[in-house]
Order: sequence, then C-alpha cells, then structure tokens
Amino acid sequence: MNKIQTQYLTDEAGHKTAVVIPLEEFEELMEDIHDLAVIAERRDEPTTSFEDLKKQLVSDGIL
Repeated sequence: MNKIQTQYLTDEAGHKTAVVIPLEEFEELMEDIHDLAVIAERRDEPTTSFEDLKKQLVSDGIL
C-alpha cells in the first residue's frame, strides 16, 4: 500500500485542523468507501458457489 502524501493545515496555535491530499488519492479513497458500503449493504444476501455459478452460466448458454 502506498503512503498517502499529506499536508496539514494548522490554526494559530499550531494544532492540526485539516488535511490536504492529492485529488487522485481522495477519489481512490472515496471509491474504496463506496465499495465497502455496497459490501455492507449486501452482507445478508444469499451467496452462490463458483461451481454453481459456472453450471448456471453453462445452462444459460453464456459459457
């Protein structure tokens, strides 16, 4: 994992108040957050094994 290059904004007392990251890294983080939200929303959905999926795709004529 690459280290995110960050810059910090500080107040008059030197306390960090905000962070600045490159836009590309922000967009990647937002995509990751979205993916995790989708996973969380779908966690209770039934699953299908890979073998069953292959069989279904073959019977549907897709494979």
